[in-house]
Amino acid sequence: MIRTHRTVEALVIRTALTAEAADVAELHGRARATYYPNGLPDDGTDWPAVWRGAIERPDTHVLCAVRAARLVAVASFRTAEGAPADSVKLFQFHVDPGHWRSGIGAALHAACVEQWRADGKRTATLEVHADNQRAQAFYARRGWLPDPERPPVEGGHHLSLGYTVHGE
Repeated sequence: MIRTHRTVEALVIRTALTAEAADVAELHGRARATYYPNGLPDDGTDWPAVWRGAIERPDTHVLCAVRAARLVAVASFRTAEGAPADSVKLFQFHVDPGHWRSGIGAALHAACVEQWRADGKRTATLEVHADNQRAQAFYARRGWLPDPERPPVEGGHHLSLGYTVHGE
């Protein structure tokens, strides 16, 4: 039996460009809106400016995943102020909701870990929204564990997770 051949656009993971800050902010907003029960709160933050600043900041990595010339995921990380030089904090990690469960998040996470290894990082931390069970499960499948140094706070909105960056 002859089957139809289909081509899937290649996924490219690269450093985000300053000119993409507005697109990154839009993706960020779409992803965050999914775990707020009453919709994404408007706190007045100028997210395109925030993302532009992160992309331009010399000590920050902003990686993006692009498929078919469309931004489909983004991650932002750096060593946090006052933290050990061999640590990294994953400040943002978002996959466009229309692309969940397609392997894009796993590929972007692997690219982050690859960069952390190259940069000599030994540990990573992040904060995940307490209501975001999907993201918590995603991180758990990749080896992230609750951070014993920062246990959950009753009524808190975020959980702290830690990750050990192993060699190849």
